Amino acid sequence: MALSSMTGFARSHGASGPYAFEWELKSVNAKGFDLRMRLPPGWDDLEASAKKRAGELLSRGTVYANLTVKRANAASTIRINEEVLASIVRVAGELAGRIDAVAPSIDGLLGIKGVIEVVEPESSEVEDIAAKAAAGIAFEQALTDLVQMRQREGVALGKILSQRMDEIECLAKKAEAAPGRKPDAIRARLAEQVAVLLESSDRFDADRLNQEALLIATKADIREELDRIASHVSQAREMLGKGGPVGRRLDFLAQEFNREVNTCCSKSNDLELTNTGLEMKNVVEQFREQVQNLE
Repeated sequence: MALSSMTGFARSHGASGPYAFEWELKSVNAKGFDLRMRLPPGWDDLEASAKKRAGELLSRGTVYANLTVKRANAASTIRINEEVLASIVRVAGELAGRIDAVAPSIDGLLGIKGVIEVVEPESSEVEDIAAKAAAGIAFEQALTDLVQMRQREGVALGKILSQRMDEIECLAKKAEAAPGRKPDAIRARLAEQVAVLLESSDRFDADRLNQEALLIATKADIREELDRIASHVSQAREMLGKGGPVGRRLDFLAQEFNREVNTCCSKSNDLELTNTGLEMKNVVEQFREQVQNLE
């Protein structure tokens, strides 16, 4: 199964009878999956099936779906509500005998709410059912195109993430080969520090200092961290090769990478090894940022 990004865009068009419609789908990053739809009045029947189908194809990301519908040869007409107008004229006549006021004008009467009504064209139930069915098919096409675009983005992301894994592996090997990480080198540096302390004061116990130095040298070794980094690299490559919705697992793995690299840096007392660790930390952060885009 291919990797898939959470970002994408798709559009589809369709027509049925007097109706013409257009779907526009846009997908962005999110922790879970959510389909947010904007439908014209009277087209809400499409929402349930659209969400069900989208949930079958997508596991993460917020998808915004907008449906625009136009009806050909369906101009609205204007109608005067005779009953309302007659009532207003009658009341105006009654008031004219009691107060001194200017007689109402035609435009004034027509401006009163309820006198003029906008009449929408009547629709055919058969045409409406057919149009909604066609709109459902158009949504399926737009959703398919969105999935394909997300997969194309996923392929590109997979290549970038694989490159980051290569870089991390290369830096881990560099750290492995660093002369400063060898136990003997660590012990030698600590021995020098012990010698300086013993020369500066006779209050220190030489045996005690040497024991502490050996303990520090053992703790300073990053063999265990390098082994775990190698294991994480192997797991990441397996997930990238397997594909599918692996974004959450890779995000967790990125956190584990970061933890091990931080430990390597904290244990290091060698400039070359510290610089290698900082460089590896930068690559891990790049890996984590790109993983945020994966489904």
